[in-house]
Amino acid sequence: MPDGAVFDLSFAERDRYRPFQVVASAFVAEARPRLGEVDRLTRVDRSPEAPFAAVEVEVERQAGTVVAGLSASDGDHVVATHSATDRTAAIEVRSAGRSRVVRRRRVDLREPFTFGFALCENQVTVLARPAGGVWRPLLTERRKVAARLDLRRPETLERYGYTWGARSGSATLGEVRAGLFGMSGLRDPHVVQHADGRPLVHDGKAYLTWTCAGLGSFRQAHWGVFTLDLADPSGLEQVAQLYTRRDGLLLGDHASQRSPSWGDFDDGSGVHVRHLGTRADLLSGVHVLDTEPLDLPTAYDAWDPGFTRVDGRWFVGFVASPSQRPFDFHPALASTTAQSPWTGLTPVGAADGLHQCEGPVIARVGEQWWLLASDGAARDYPVFDLSMQHVGRLDAPYPSNIPHPQLLRRDDGTWLMVTFDGTQHAARTMGYGGHGDVVVMEDRHDRRPAGRRPRKADR
Repeated sequence: MPDGAVFDLSFAERDRYRPFQVVASAFVAEARPRLGEVDRLTRVDRSPEAPFAAVEVEVERQAGTVVAGLSASDGDHVVATHSATDRTAAIEVRSAGRSRVVRRRRVDLREPFTFGFALCENQVTVLARPAGGVWRPLLTERRKVAARLDLRRPETLERYGYTWGARSGSATLGEVRAGLFGMSGLRDPHVVQHADGRPLVHDGKAYLTWTCAGLGSFRQAHWGVFTLDLADPSGLEQVAQLYTRRDGLLLGDHASQRSPSWGDFDDGSGVHVRHLGTRADLLSGVHVLDTEPLDLPTAYDAWDPGFTRVDGRWFVGFVASPSQRPFDFHPALASTTAQSPWTGLTPVGAADGLHQCEGPVIARVGEQWWLLASDGAARDYPVFDLSMQHVGRLDAPYPSNIPHPQLLRRDDGTWLMVTFDGTQHAARTMGYGGHGDVVVMEDRHDRRPAGRRPRKADR
């Protein structure tokens, strides 16, 4: 086994959980207590900051059609509906004064239940949650919605406000919540760090960016910032929502430390890395970011970037991808001696013999620096030095999909590995993209001083 403290680490799974929120709990824009009987629609004059929005309506009794979604002051709308008469759920779009039902299906919903509308990019999903139960998607549609309405355009989205209520009869409604969409799972963790690689930790909580899986595939996901309590990593708290404004569109570019252009990716359309500089506090609130392309030293498409300054030199690990149809990708490393990490980057090396390997993370373990990655074909975590020589592999379980090996060292000397798996959400209805579970691993060796080890009863 090669020398180096990274090879002394041996991880075992500690926690696994699935973050899932229709309306993001920390980003509720409008909330109403129990409404009682209603026979009309309510529209609030507040638009979502990006086309990632949701409405939840508690339905206690229904004699008409329940409506949830977004609408404009002139009556144009994109909404989810549920009819008590024919027991159908539908997606309805009204544009330029003309209404169309773009998708409908019969459903069996028993009162009380919570009815949900979710917009992720231009894809609309209708959901329901029985009392005491969990959310399940009933139907979803993108192509027919996008053909009539492009909510990625700021001038279009700003016309639409959160909307709910009943029509063609009445309904008794409980609580209503509307706001930014949350997530159907999380993936692609990356620690928010100082330039020298030290994790940003406040009050014992580390900050990480995650891809918030949407109800759909690449374009339906977006970027979020979360905190993880290092003493109790059994849950995450979202503190920021991040979106991108580029090419005249509001997009959910996401993944890793900078934002690759997944927000408008279609099969084979290409992916590139983008960056920005800002004094805004991206660790809280909602931000729409203006980014520009990053000139990486590769002839291929790229994603999963991460920058760290080591001994006066900037290093950037990233994924180079010769093809996305079929997907072919491998980790690469570049560096520069410039003061700015964006300029003068030259290639260090690339593991171009690998073809399903991504999630590169620059990590310091002990006194040495490494580039860690995740190989979906070999189902392991290859370890490279900063000359891009493959020197071994990380000893850790390998969940499904291609889990990124993000390491975190706690103050007591113990290590966590934070990653994800490929568990999908309702793949039969939604298809690929709604993953994954958060997986937290812990080094199996207790490296704390003897006086600080917990008593057996505390374990």
